[in-house]
Amino acid sequence: MMKIHDFWRGPYPARVRIALAELGLQDKVQFVEVDLRTGTHKTQDFLEKNYSGTLPVLELADGTFIAECTAITEYLDHLEGKPRLTGLSARERGVIHMMNKRAEIEALDPISVYFHHATPGLGPHVELYQNPEWGERMRDKALRGAAYFNDVLSERPYVAGEAFSMADIALVAAFVFADIVQVTIPSDLSHLHAWHDRMSARASVQGWQDMGRSAEGSMVTE
Repeated sequence: MMKIHDFWRGPYPARVRIALAELGLQDKVQFVEVDLRTGTHKTQDFLEKNYSGTLPVLELADGTFIAECTAITEYLDHLEGKPRLTGLSARERGVIHMMNKRAEIEALDPISVYFHHATPGLGPHVELYQNPEWGERMRDKALRGAAYFNDVLSERPYVAGEAFSMADIALVAAFVFADIVQVTIPSDLSHLHAWHDRMSARASVQGWQDMGRSAEGSMVTE
């Protein structure tokens, strides 16, 4: 059985959990909780699994570790040879990867920087260096990114085109993080909010926090 090392409240782990639900693979993984609040992800033991010290990390039965949400989603999406989240044609794959990266660069990652630099973040034992000014600038960047995606979604139903993809999942995660740190997405971005309402109605998005946590014995602590 595959293992997912993550933290059930984390916006980045949410991306993989949503992908698992979309692909119907929940029963093929065991969740291993890594407590971000105590800095477990920065210990030598964890760094041997993922040099970057970030979550989530997929552990395969042969001992292979795959980090980074995009890489994990690619792996999961191709397990059965019928990818649904990463594209079929060369064009689809190219556009999805482009928009997935833009969702990270323009929205999700800036909110993460804001969290780690302009708020208490994970606390003084984990946040060893903070630059509040940089954090605020990244918050502003995330809001500019929101305006960009509002324009994108005024022309198509999903972030990368006509079908739900991992690019939508990445932008959903940005909303998750924005809610945690209380960054308000302007209400006049109507296309973006309408898209988010549709995404929030998907079963995979509604249940990502309960995955693993609700099933007795399915999550262990690292």
